[in-house]
This record gives sequence, structure tokens and C-alpha cells, in this order.
Amino acid sequence: MRDRKLVLSAHFDEMPVEEQIRLFAKVGFEGFFTGWQQDAPVKRWRKAADECGMLYQSVHGPFHGCAELWKEDSETADAFAGELIDCLHDCADNGIPLMISHVFIGFYTGMTPTAIGVERFGKVIREAERCGVKIAFENTEGEEFLAAILNAFGGSDAVGFCWDTGHEMCYNGGKDMTALYGKYLLGTHLNDNLGVRHFDGTITWHDDLHLLPFDGIGDWAGIARRLKQWDFTDVLTFELNRDSKPDRHENDAYKRMSIEEYVTNAYMRACRVAALIR
Repeated sequence: MRDRKLVLSAHFDEMPVEEQIRLFAKVGFEGFFTGWQQDAPVKRWRKAADECGMLYQSVHGPFHGCAELWKEDSETADAFAGELIDCLHDCADNGIPLMISHVFIGFYTGMTPTAIGVERFGKVIREAERCGVKIAFENTEGEEFLAAILNAFGGSDAVGFCWDTGHEMCYNGGKDMTALYGKYLLGTHLNDNLGVRHFDGTITWHDDLHLLPFDGIGDWAGIARRLKQWDFTDVLTFELNRDSKPDRHENDAYKRMSIEEYVTNAYMRACRVAALIR
């Protein structure tokens, strides 16, 4: 018997989210998370979750404008901060306790953390505190930006860390991100990866594969050990992709499966991870 619930990302394009929720429940998952955009029908997804007895664990906030928040003279930074706040409000209005957020997007930009960026994120965090939703900031590219936010706001009850295991293998070069931020751990995005493809060490978005656990180079016994080390006893959330990145084929076999077969495989792998932690 498992000692914690298993959660899967509901972002497979070939099936409406409500049907994914029902499929996940039928296969054995206890919860799900979704993405978000301004017209996202979060209330409808909440209703589907309640009908299936499923945990609506989190919403992944928008991230394409994250870099704008750090620019001194950005014309779109305030609008993007407003999107993050709108996402928080959707979470609060629908009883979703956690929003996942990136702090940066982009590679080799030459940008560094700025006081105005910390201030803008601070506005979002204060709204999270006000409306009772937590924000878990994820390890992506731009580790220095994550450090700036957690150093500034890690003492807030509304702020924590979401550990993406696949990102750690590629964007963070295999660095142990839990050694840095395990004390802030609020959630997981568990997935496998193959590291950095380019032999010269150049990292790109194409390195982020989100493979099923045990299909890449991940040390899953070590991942389980680290979760136990930091006494993480919450649900285990898996963020997985069926689609390959452009001009890559690592995920092609997943796409050849029916979505029912794929979700069943994901559940089997998630159970293996849970067993390691137990």
C-alpha cells in the first residue's frame, strides 16, 4: 500500500482536461495539476475534480513573461505580474492551494537579478499571502534568479520551492538543488531526462524532455533518498510529456501509445518511485 497520493500533469493536447481528470482517476492517480491562461476554465476543472474525488493539487502559472519582470525598463512587466496575480485569484476562488511559478526564462541573456525584479515578485507574493495561496518557485534556467527570490522571500509562509528533477539534470547541470532549497520544499515535478545533449555544454530548451521515470539517466534511488532527507511527506507530483521536442525523438514512443496506455505506464512508474521513497 502506498503512503502518499500520486498526481499527474493534465496537459495532453489530444484529450480535454475534464476527460483527462476522469482517466487519471480510473487508472489510479489521486490528483492532477493544470496549466493556466486568462480564459482557462478553472471552475469547470474544479467541478470535474470534485465529481471524481480528485485532488486539484496546483496550477502552473504563466511563465513566458518572467524575464520581463527583471528588466528596468520593461513595458510589459506590470501586465505579466498582473497575470500571475490573476492566476493566484483563480486558485483562491477554486480552492487550489498552490501555484507553481518560474522566476526566469531564457538562455545566455547576460541578465542578472535586479532590485526592481525582486520588488515586482514581492507584489505577487504579498497578494498570495493576502488570498491564502502558496507559490512554489521552480528550478529552471537562471538559478541566480531563483536564489534572489528565495533569499528575499523564503521566510514567507506563502513561498516555497518546487523541485523539478528533470530540470536539475539539464538546466542545472546535475547540481543538487535540494541541497540549496530543500528546506523550502512545497512540491515536486518528477520526471526523467538525459542531461545536456551538446558535448560543449550548451544548454537549450530542447534538453528538457520530461521523460517517464526510469527512461533517462535519473538516479531514482537518490531522488527518493533526498525527498526522505528533507522529510517531504506531501503528494508526489509528476510532470510528463508525450511529445518530443523539435528535431528530437526521445518521446516518440510515448506518442505511439494510446493516451490510456501512456497514463497507465505513467502510473506504473509513479508507483515504483513511491515504493522507493517508502
